[in-house]
Amino acid sequence: MKVILKEDVKGLGKKDEMVNASTGYAKNFLFPKGFAIEANVANINEIDLKNKAGKAKKDKEVQEARNLKEKFKEFEVVIKAKAGDSEKLFGSVTSKDIAEKLEEIYKIKIDKKKILLDEAIKSTGVKHVDVKLYPKIIAKLKVKIEKVQ
Repeated sequence: MKVILKEDVKGLGKKDEMVNASTGYAKNFLFPKGFAIEANVANINEIDLKNKAGKAKKDKEVQEARNLKEKFKEFEVVIKAKAGDSEKLFGSVTSKDIAEKLEEIYKIKIDKKKILLDEAIKSTGVKHVDVKLYPKIIAKLKVKIEKVQ
């Protein structure tokens, strides 16, 4: 019997997949628990529409991320921090600091976890930081650390 899964079922398939299940398993377990629905024409069409809408939404998000990546080429975040004579900071600049400045200057809210720093920035100068905008879409952000006078 062909069924459409409404949830992930271990050993059978993922949500919104159409799979074969034995008639007894489907009628006695999957349907009563709400894990699946029968794969008739109406249900198949409904799932297809849902998948097309999800794909359109994903395509829109990818395009927005690409547009934002192009904008990031022009962005420069300037952070002022206390530093010694050797240009070494008395503290450090973290991804949280960069995210806050980015929101303050450009009104773009980026989660600090999306700003990819190997370690906190501990010296003045210009650094190029990776920002993950979407899976497989990573932008470069120019971060300039200046010494407070």
